[in-house]
This record gives sequence, structure tokens and C-alpha cells, in this order.
Amino acid sequence: MEKYPPEKHGERRRRRDCIGSWQARYRDPSGKQCSKNFPRKKEAEDFLDDVRTRVRRRTYNDPKRGEITLAAWWDLWWPAQPKKAVTTRNRKLSNWSTHIEPKWGKWRLCDLEYMELQHWLTNGVPGHHTRKKVLELLRGMLRDAVRDGQRIPFNPAAELELEATPKKHADELRPPTREQCALIRQHTPAYYRPMLVFLEQTGLRWGEATGLRWESIDLEAQHLKVKEVLSEDNGRLFRKPAPKSGAGFRTVPLTPEAADAVRVMVDRWRPRETASPISDPYDLVPEELVFRGPQGGVLTRHNFRRTWVPAIQDAGLARKVVNPETKRTEWWPRVHDLRHVFATWLKDLGVPEKEVQTVMGHDRGSKVTWIYQHSPEDVAAQVLALMAPGREPGVRMLRAV
Repeated sequence: MEKYPPEKHGERRRRRDCIGSWQARYRDPSGKQCSKNFPRKKEAEDFLDDVRTRVRRRTYNDPKRGEITLAAWWDLWWPAQPKKAVTTRNRKLSNWSTHIEPKWGKWRLCDLEYMELQHWLTNGVPGHHTRKKVLELLRGMLRDAVRDGQRIPFNPAAELELEATPKKHADELRPPTREQCALIRQHTPAYYRPMLVFLEQTGLRWGEATGLRWESIDLEAQHLKVKEVLSEDNGRLFRKPAPKSGAGFRTVPLTPEAADAVRVMVDRWRPRETASPISDPYDLVPEELVFRGPQGGVLTRHNFRRTWVPAIQDAGLARKVVNPETKRTEWWPRVHDLRHVFATWLKDLGVPEKEVQTVMGHDRGSKVTWIYQHSPEDVAAQVLALMAPGREPGVRMLRAV
């Protein structure tokens, strides 16, 4: 405007977007006109050639779409996610608000880089299991950012790695023996003994056993059907119309001991034989439950722990174990270990692994093999019997001098 004043050369419209020597103008796939400035003509032409090629090949992405923050992308991404189980959704919300948002919420998608993410995942997120779930959430968010019109050209979290799973000593994995389970029951109040017998004889998970309804049991056919479970969300119990996985829907045989345990509880509480639909997940309908608390209400894990810990202590079996992942101190044995006792019993009886998998409600037989293997002492005794046949364990051989 100074070099060509309007009074001499006529009025000219001011161009506010021309701030460089050369401006490359193009239209994106939606038809919107875009521009970018370059100091040299050659750079502008090369840029236009690249953009036109990507538009024709449908690989074009607008760089401005990746300039939103990760928190802004979460607000778009989270409401569009398929509905999952309540516990799964709450776990993801917790991982986002506790771990991801404080660190990366204000970062733009286009600024996230592999090395910074890897350093944070390794050193900034505590616990192997937590790191695994946080990585799963972050990886899914950025994967969908690539899918959504390529907000970013690639997923910087796709190649993030986790350290090896912390190993536990074999003594911490081995469940108690059936003799030890009987000893624990002797130190448990009489009211809870049928529950412990039932768990040991059926291998049901805690939520499957406490959510078992009378209509799902057939004493004449000597089996029960696992149809639903009781789960917990922020300290509040609710009915879940499906077990842990698809394999959780199963038929479990009832041994005479398990059937007697059911009869004791049925004679005590006279549960209704109806099967109420789950219209309200938080309406637990305890009148239909077989195993209940001493007052007739739902038997919760937290309340039962007050009975379990003193029982294993009085039995002389309690042992404190530090979890290598969470660093928390836990008690051994756990109530869940009764499920392991049942599976070990099946394997010792020679039940084929496929049938063990079906009765236990596992998706993979390999998991059954890994968890319910024989103890190291048994393996050592078998190897010694092959290496030194006829030698009794514990007998020392004397060498002549």
C-alpha cells in the first residue's frame, strides 16, 4: 500500500493472509480452501504437489485437526465408545483421570512422541497391571485419532513396551491342600462352613457363589448353572447378567458334599424359586439367594474377610506376602485359592484338561495348565525316583572312606 498508494493506482483490497514471499493455496477433500506460506517458490510448489497427491490418494489429513489437546480429544472420544461393563468403564475413567490427564491432558495430539510416552509409562505409572491398562486406554485413544480423518499420521503409542510380568515364587502360587482347607474350616464359625465346603467342591468364583439363586440349582440332576454374578462398583454391589467371560456360562457338577452345603443353607433361609429379571442392577433380591450373610442379607467379600483372616491365623497357615507389583501386603491363603484347590483336585483325578477348562469357566486351557500345575516338590520327587530308583526320600547315602 505504501509502494502503490491508492490515490495513484486505484483501490486495492488488503490481503491479511499474505505474510510470506509465496503462498500455496489448495482445497482439501471437503472443498475448503486452505493456504500455507513459504519463503521460496520452489518450496511452495513442492508442498502443493505433495498435497494434491495425498488428496487424490485419499491420504490427506489436515494438520490443524491434530492440534487439539488430548483432553479435548477425550471429550470427543469417550462418549462415542461402545458400552462396556460398569467395572470396565469405571476402571478406564479412573486411569484417565489419575494417570493420563494430569500428565498429557494439555498436550496437543500432534506433539505426542514415542520416547516421552515410553519414559513416562516406565517411570511414571506405578504397578505392572496398572501400566498395562493405562497403555491399553492411551493406545486405543490415539489409534482412533488416526482413524478419525487422520488427525495424526500415526499412533505414537502403538510401539510402547511393558516390562516383563513380575514373577512370583512357586510357594505363593501353590494353593492350600485339602487337609489345610479342612483345618481352616475347623477354625471358622459354624455358619460359614457350608460356604467354604461349597467353594472347595465347585470351584465357583466369589461373585458367582454369592450371586447363586435357588432356581439355578438342580439337586436331582446334581448340577448347577452359572447365569449371573454379583459384582462391586465403588463399594456398591450390583447384579451382572453375565459371568466374567463367555465361558463363564456353564454347568457345574454338584458333589454330595456341595449338595449337602446347599441343603443346609436352603433349610435355613428358604429362598424363593423365582428368577427375577435384572431391571434394576442394584436391586439384589436377596430372598432368592442361596448363600447369605448371618442376618439374611447379601454376603459381601469385605465382611467375610473379617472371618477368613482370623480363621487362617488360628489354623497356623496365615502368611503375609508382598505383592511384587502393587507392593501391598496380602494374606495367604486367599478365599479365591479354594477355586485353585478344586481345579488341582480335578487334575489329580485325571480329568482331561478340556473338561477342567469347561467346568472352571476358562477360555483357554493353557491358563489352566499354568496355574494348576503340580508343586515343585512333587516334580523333584518324580525326577529323583527316576535318577535313583529304590532310594527313599530323606535317606542319605554313606560313602566309604
